[in-house]
Amino acid sequence: METWSIVWEARDTFVAGFTTTIVLFLLSGIAASLLGCFLVYGLEGPANPARRLLVAFINGMRMLPFLIFAYLLYYGLPTFGLRLTAWQAGLVGLSVYHSAYIAEILRGARLVLPPGPLEAAIAHGYRRGPAFLRIVLPQLVMRSRGVLGNQFIMCLKDTSFLSIITVAELTAAANAVQSRYFIPVEAFVVAIGLYWAIGLAIEAAVRAARRPGIQRGIEHD
Repeated sequence: METWSIVWEARDTFVAGFTTTIVLFLLSGIAASLLGCFLVYGLEGPANPARRLLVAFINGMRMLPFLIFAYLLYYGLPTFGLRLTAWQAGLVGLSVYHSAYIAEILRGARLVLPPGPLEAAIAHGYRRGPAFLRIVLPQLVMRSRGVLGNQFIMCLKDTSFLSIITVAELTAAANAVQSRYFIPVEAFVVAIGLYWAIGLAIEAAVRAARRPGIQRGIEHD
């Protein structure tokens, strides 16, 4: 019990790390989603050099370990005169890295989506961009909702790698507490519990997102 009282005394460290993790996850999740939607829209239409570059970018990111990418951003960019703080490098890394996965998930959903609705919208005077945004994209998101939820959980877990580049997130907070008080089990059990709490919140949000799909006729009870 004495060790758990130490954990309670160190609660400010955990709260600070937990807050940093939440903020990083939310900002990078939003940025990755927006960039992923932009990427999948860029894959529309016939093959061309720009589309091939997008495919190469998506495949390259998916084959690259996130930790190496974070290292490149934080330690490699200063070689070219661009220096990011650890926090900035973490946010950019998470956003860009997971945008490739989100784009690939949406692309997979796009392959099985019938072309009729988009063609009908264009025939009725919609431009391709607004038609994709209003008709195609909502269907892609709803159809791949579960897989996107899993990807967001992966994004959450990848925030833990940022402790390696000195971002004071939740894993770094747990490590600081255990190294200071020599209570590794208790410190990391608390971190695991907090990660689980965020993961459960993500799952609840994914389930709640089913309702708009039902209202639009994309999903059914």
